[in-house]
Amino acid sequence: MNIVFMNTLEKEAGDHRVTSAQVSIGEEQGIWNVYWNEPDSAGKIQQDQWYQGVSWDEMLSAFRQGLRDKVRSGYRPLVSTDLESAQGLSGKARMTQMLTYYCEENPSEEVYETLRAWRREQAAREGKAPYILATNRVLRMISVFLPQSKEELQQIPGFGEQKTTMYAADVLNLTAEYTRSNGFPLDWVAKSVDTVKFEAWLHAQKEQKLRTELDREVSKRKLLEVVAGGGSLADLQAVLTMPRRELLLWVEDLEREGYDMDPLVEAELASIPEEEQIKAWNAFESEGDRYLKPVLQRIIGTEELKGKELDRAYEWLRLLRLRFRREKERFASQAAS
Repeated sequence: MNIVFMNTLEKEAGDHRVTSAQVSIGEEQGIWNVYWNEPDSAGKIQQDQWYQGVSWDEMLSAFRQGLRDKVRSGYRPLVSTDLESAQGLSGKARMTQMLTYYCEENPSEEVYETLRAWRREQAAREGKAPYILATNRVLRMISVFLPQSKEELQQIPGFGEQKTTMYAADVLNLTAEYTRSNGFPLDWVAKSVDTVKFEAWLHAQKEQKLRTELDREVSKRKLLEVVAGGGSLADLQAVLTMPRRELLLWVEDLEREGYDMDPLVEAELASIPEEEQIKAWNAFESEGDRYLKPVLQRIIGTEELKGKELDRAYEWLRLLRLRFRREKERFASQAAS
């Protein structure tokens, strides 16, 4: 069984003693399990199963109810997370969520699409991913609140001083074409929002975030199992039904976190001629390992490859780069010691 969440809780037992217990959520082949482990009077661990089944909603409900009961009996979690409580946000974070909610309830699609078109063109000119310029949430807020000055634009959460300096002229030219019904500052939003509906929306956002996090943890466990078993990218794709590019990004992230991705590297490089790997390694040493295009041009030349062949070349180079970086870090560590 894959344990995707675990936390320890403690309560005072008198005479400066503390009783420790654990709550956990596990998944196996789509079946969710929630367990509570608590020592009895003799110190022997007793396990209660709060839930077993396939329903996410029922699992989470059983988890929350069981945890509430234990908290009432005196237990307190050592690490507080959103799984344990639906504590409300406060201050700036709550206001940001309220602005997001207001914009979802009062969309301005025409302005939003205009801003998206600008972002797409600007990102292409700069060679950046569009979300780096501004996220969809930020564009939604700009489209609804229609700032008319740099000072107002900087009041949009996520659009700070640097982005205002870079893009204010373009954005304000677009928003100036539209008439707004309310101005800045945006404190009027709190008075216009239905509090009950907002709290329900906030709860739904938390539930979705928790589900995403747990689903990702389950997928992570499956990925690590396939890699440890010597599986290939094709095997990972069959198990996780994710695009290969997305899988590679995840593999790179896990490598940085310290997980051993070498079995996957071995499996994928097994079909690559050794002389090509040596050329690529030498190219990493001369060209650096930040960008893959110069390396590929050194060993093959991108004009010689098209479509799937080009994609495959980039795949094995990314995996070889993991090994190259690991070796580089090892040598640097040895030199420093």
